[in-house]
Order: sequence, then C-alpha cells, then structure tokens
Amino acid sequence: MYNRTFAALALTWLAASQVCAQNFPTRPLRLVVPYAAGGSTDVLARLIGQKLTETLGYPVVIDNRSGAGTLIATEIVAHAAPDGHTLLMATPPLVVAEALYKAVPFNVARDFAAVTNVAATSNVLVVHPAVAAQSARELIAMAKAQPGRLVYGSSGIGGASHLAVALFASMAAVELLHVPYKGGALAVTDLLGGRLALMFANLTTVQLHIKSGKLRALAIGTAQRSLVVPELPTVAEAGVPGYEANNWNGVVAPAATPRAVIERLQREIRAIVEAPELRSRLLQSAFEPVADTPQAFRRYLESERLKWGRVVREAGIKPE
Repeated sequence: MYNRTFAALALTWLAASQVCAQNFPTRPLRLVVPYAAGGSTDVLARLIGQKLTETLGYPVVIDNRSGAGTLIATEIVAHAAPDGHTLLMATPPLVVAEALYKAVPFNVARDFAAVTNVAATSNVLVVHPAVAAQSARELIAMAKAQPGRLVYGSSGIGGASHLAVALFASMAAVELLHVPYKGGALAVTDLLGGRLALMFANLTTVQLHIKSGKLRALAIGTAQRSLVVPELPTVAEAGVPGYEANNWNGVVAPAATPRAVIERLQREIRAIVEAPELRSRLLQSAFEPVADTPQAFRRYLESERLKWGRVVREAGIKPE
C-alpha cells in the first residue's frame, strides 16, 4: 500500500514538473551576473542571453550585480523564486565563499540547482618581458633563488587569479609576494607596466597582450592544453605535475526549481554553445564550450568546493 501511494505521488510530481516545463517560461528571464558589464563573464552571459531570448520567446535580461566578492549577486539568486526565471551566471567564487568568509548568506549544496557549466576560460601564467624566465620551470627556479621577491598581482584576495597562484606556489614549493587589486584589469595594467613580475590571468583579458609581445605566456592552467592556444604547455607539463586551475562559467538556479525546467534550460544552452557559429565566436574570445549535464556540473561544483576550500585553509587566505 505504501509503495503504491509513493509511486502515485512520484508520478503526480513528474507530471506536474513536465507541465511546468512545457509552460516555461511565462515571462522574461533574469540572468544575474556577479560582475560589472564588459568583463569576460558578462560578455559570455550576453551571448547566451541573446540566443536564449530567440529560442525561449521571452527576453533574457542581464542584471549586473557586482560587489562583495560576488556575494551580492549570489544571494539574490539563492533567495529568488525557484521557477527558472531567475538564474545566476556562476564562477569559481561561488564555491570558494564558504571557506573564505566566516558567514555567507547561502549554502551552495542547499540553495542552488546546477544547470550547466557553459564554457571555460583558461588561467594562463604570464610574466612581464623583463622577467628572464622563458618557461615555468625557469620561473620556479628564479622564485626558489629569491624567495618572496617575485611580485604577482590578482583580481583580489580569494579571487580566481589569487587562488591559482596560491595553488601554484604550494605545489611548486615557492614563496611569492601577493599584491591584490580591485579587479583583474587593474592588475594586468600594472603587469604591463612592469610593476608586477607575473600573474595567473584570464586568457580572455591577456591574449592580445601575449600576441603583441607585451606579455610572455609560460603555461596554461588547465589539465589539458587549450583549444585556443594549443602551443602552450600546461603547468603540469611545465614542471608542476597534477596542477589544475580552471576559470569556469556556469548557470545555476534556486534549489527548488523543477527538474524539468532545469533540464530544458540545459538543453537550450547546450544547443546554443554547440551551434557552429557561436562555438566559433566563443573560441575566438578564448572560451572553450562545455555545456555538460546538470548532474555532471553538480559533481564538478562539489569537487571545486572541496579543492579550493583546502587551498584557502592551507594558505591561510583571509578577506580584507
């Protein structure tokens, strides 16, 4: 009797979920971006939003809510109605916040449903041309010869570029001097000016400087070589086995969003990024399309949460 009742309830829920997906959306969607307009995540969100507007039949409004290390935008979506009409363009700080801050107004596992990892951009290890190192191995040797003397910049304490170097320094057993900035663009400006020696930067922001010779790229932070710059060795290949630090850009929704709605959003986004024209545009902008399943993205978020939480604790990283 109990089993029949449970089965009936499950079928009723499934039917209701499917009806919800068929009727979705019923109004414009809001895609919240935790950064100011013009950055790489914002550019990706606008590309996806424009195409979703065409396929869903309702406008997708990009809502830039920068500040507080992405906490403002993340809290908005965590507490939004779970109907698929409010989404977050999530990046690595989503899974780092709980380790970095004493208290955050959300819990990743409890408050969010994974939709899909849309696209990734590589962290690239770059140095100013005045730095003599021609490879990651040579840079490591320089750092070991003068501990604490080589200065690197980041987009801010606990940001992706900071954590990428913290992991690199730990695994390579070197000591580097950190200078945090209020945004990656400011750090890149000082790197170009020679006030910094090195940086792990988002490839989208430095690829033109690499091509012009204003910066020298030594290695890429992904586990495999980049589709965008396949000539660059990975950091793992270049002397730090097992190293991996990715800049991912994914979509998440409030936790109780119906499964059928999540699955429809994932299908629509996957079709968008797999379309030849947009795939080409993404690669030209240094984005590598991913568009995995909600289940795969959920597992990835958890693995990233554990990994970077450990890095934050072991490096003693604390927000200002």
